Amino acid sequence: MQKKLLKNILNSSKNLEKITYKIMKNGFKFCFFLCIISTLILSLYNSTYSLNAYNIGISLFKLSIYFTVEFIICGFIVDSIKKKLI
Repeated sequence: MQKKLLKNILNSSKNLEKITYKIMKNGFKFCFFLCIISTLILSLYNSTYSLNAYNIGISLFKLSIYFTVEFIICGFIVDSIKKKLI
């Protein structure tokens, strides 16, 4: 059951339109950049033990994870709407 679901997801990702794929790819790059910045801020917290640095770093990390999930889900939804599957 899980293998079929994973296989279905991989097949749908191969069949994405080029513009949707490009937007998702650029979104992943943006989220990766946010994740790197949050890691740098959290390493600053490790050396200074500033509570503000910790809160900012964790919040930025959560934001990058949320954006990553949003780019994945919205990419598949927009592609299926364009192809009139929904």
